[in-house]
Order: sequence, then C-alpha cells, then structure tokens
Amino acid sequence: MTKLEYPRIGETMYHEVLENGLNIFVSPKPDYGKSYAFFATNYGGMDMRFELDGCRHDTPAGVAHFLEHKMFDTKDGNALQDLAANGASPNAFTSNAITGYYFESTEKFEENLRVLLSFVSVPWFTKESVDKEQGIIAQEIRMIEDNPDWRVFMNMMAGLYKNHPVRTSVAGTVESISHITADTLYACHKAFYDPANMVLCVAGNVDAQQVCRIAREILGPQSGLEVKRDYGEEEPACAAQSRVEVNMEVSTPIFQIAYKGDPVPEGPDTLRAQLLGELAMEALAGHSSPLYARLYEQGLVNSEFVCGCELYPGCLFLYAGGESRDPDAVAQLLKEEAEQIARVGIDEELWVRLKKAAYGSRVRALNSFENICVGQAQSFFSGADALTFPEAFDSIQRQDAQRLIADWVTDQRTTISVVRPKEGAK
Repeated sequence: MTKLEYPRIGETMYHEVLENGLNIFVSPKPDYGKSYAFFATNYGGMDMRFELDGCRHDTPAGVAHFLEHKMFDTKDGNALQDLAANGASPNAFTSNAITGYYFESTEKFEENLRVLLSFVSVPWFTKESVDKEQGIIAQEIRMIEDNPDWRVFMNMMAGLYKNHPVRTSVAGTVESISHITADTLYACHKAFYDPANMVLCVAGNVDAQQVCRIAREILGPQSGLEVKRDYGEEEPACAAQSRVEVNMEVSTPIFQIAYKGDPVPEGPDTLRAQLLGELAMEALAGHSSPLYARLYEQGLVNSEFVCGCELYPGCLFLYAGGESRDPDAVAQLLKEEAEQIARVGIDEELWVRLKKAAYGSRVRALNSFENICVGQAQSFFSGADALTFPEAFDSIQRQDAQRLIADWVTDQRTTISVVRPKEGAK
C-alpha cells in the first residue's frame, strides 16, 4: 500500500492495487463519525460499441443506465433495502463516461461495504425483471424528453458532435431500450464490471488495510479480459450544426451555446485541461466577468446563467447558457468578447481573482467525502489525480486561457441550442 501525501492541501490518501487489478483509494478521516464508499466502473452511456475476446458488440443506447438500475436486484432481494436496513444511504448514477454505486453511513461500514461490493460484482437478471424495468425506464425517458433543460442540452450535443456517442442520451430512447435483454446486460457486465476496469474510493473513519482485506475477500483474485472501445469515426474539429432550435412549453427562451474544443489524450493533462477550460469560460462569461455584468444589466441573462467546461474521452467542449429573451444577442456578445480577449487579452487583476476563486472552490470541495471520492474516481479513469490540482493550477497562465478562447470560440466551432415558447404560449 502506497501512502500519498498532498501537503499543499493537507490531505493524505492510501492507494493499493489488488491482484485482480482493482485500484483502491482510501482517505482516512478519523475525526468524523461518518464514512463514504464509491465503487465505480469505467463504463458509461457512450460505451455502446466494444470488442471483448475477439467478439464485437454493438449495444443499444441506454444499456449502461439500464444496467445500473438492474444491479440492485439480487437473487435474495434488493441491495438498496439491505443497505438501508443497515443505516446506510445508498444510491447510484450513470454519466457519459462512468457508472458509480455508493453509500454513506455512520455505522456498520464494513458490513455495508461487503454488500456494496457483492451486489455490484455479481449480476442477477431474469427476462421478467428486464421486461418490467423496460416499462419503468421508458416512463423515465418520456419524462426527461418533456424536460426543456434536458432537450436544450441534448440538442446542443447533437449540434456539436457528428460521430462521437456523447451526442446520445445516457438513458437511451424508448425504442433503443426495447432491444435490451438479460443477455445484453450480462455481456456488458462481463466486459466492464471487471475489477481491473473499476475503482473503489473510500473516505471517512475507516482503516485502509481493512478496506483492502474486504475487497480481496469479496472480489477474489481474478480479473477478466481487456475491453476495446469504439467511439466511431474521427470527429471533425468544427461543430456538426451551427444551430438547433425547437419549441416547447416554456415561458422564456432557454439556450445553450457550446464551443467544440480539441480532445485531450488520457493522462495527467486531462486535469489541467479541465481547469483551464473552466478558467477560460469564467474569464469570458463568468459572474465576475465584465461581459456578464453587461448581459445582466441589459436584461439578457439572469443569475441562473452558467458557463463551464466538460471533458470526456475523445471530446471536450466549453459552454454557456440559461434563460434569455434574446439568445442570439447573447451569442453575438460572447463572440465579440472572445474577439476582444484574443486582441487585448484578459485583464490581469481579473485573472488573479478568478484563479484564486477557482482554487478556493476546489479546496472547499474537500470538505465533502462525496466530492473527494467521486472526483478521485473520475480523475483516475482519465489518467490523472484529482488531488494534484494545486500543481495543475500553477501550470496555467493567463496566456493559456487567452489562446484557448481565441482558438475555440469561433464560428466554425460554435453551436447554439434554443428552446423557444410554443406559438401562443404565455
């Protein structure tokens, strides 16, 4: 077991790689009464096509999310109920890139950890249970498809990307999930729920050695075969569509503007790229920026306006959005501000403030066990270490953000997604 120390942020973490390839990270917090465990697989909604043991699989959209729902079923009952009976608060989520299962508890941590590792590693599906779940998830999909915020985001992704599966909804469609069978779920579990493709992150009043002993006991020494992922044809640098617009039951137009960035290969640079993208967008349009002040004063945006950066394997994009009576005016002012930054740069005092604020936000996030564990898992899967953010911040200069804005906030890389009120709506 390796002891990892981060003196600049006062954190200590223990790292172990088991014989089966599972990576375990434990952040001891002896002064706290609660503990948190996050067991995640490097498998998300965009991992629809893959090769395992020479056999190619082209699975329907939504399998990763469907599998997450079904994993709580066990031969003897339901793992959610078992964890709750032990005083734990369990849940799970599926994103484009990962699926994670977790619980928080103040008692019976080791017993709950055994439950978590057991149900996630041992699948149990029947045709009847899969058929029933199809109906449940179909209802969920219909609900989110009627959600304007979801629609404006997915239309933005379809506008940005031509080939990359990140443009597909994590939940899939009612049609796509109708093709999921128990065999589909077993095949995807075998491919991606292998210890060597997973990580266990724990924080709290726990013993790191005991966490590793329990994982060895439950998961065994064997690992499976390496899976090869297929994200489709090479993605062009320009946006697939410059505009996507629909009408829905909204009172005010909502919009998302995105700028297609260059993907970052797996490795330590992914953390730096994420931080740089976030800082660049804060300088361009964040709540402390000159542009946001003008947009707000003109009544073009409200306090719900957001901006940021998202990064997944094979893709990276900057975004900004919210409600506006005139989304096109916002898009034009963003473009003009980007051109201004490209010419004269970012104000140095503003840059210093933004960088300090972003650093402070990352430090404050360490007060949350969930942020520590989920952040570490996501960074690990991308080849980075979330707790090395001080060094990543050190390497980012004002000129880096200026260059990124100049290169990416361009007409060719831009898409705007707008949801407008239906005609006659009040």
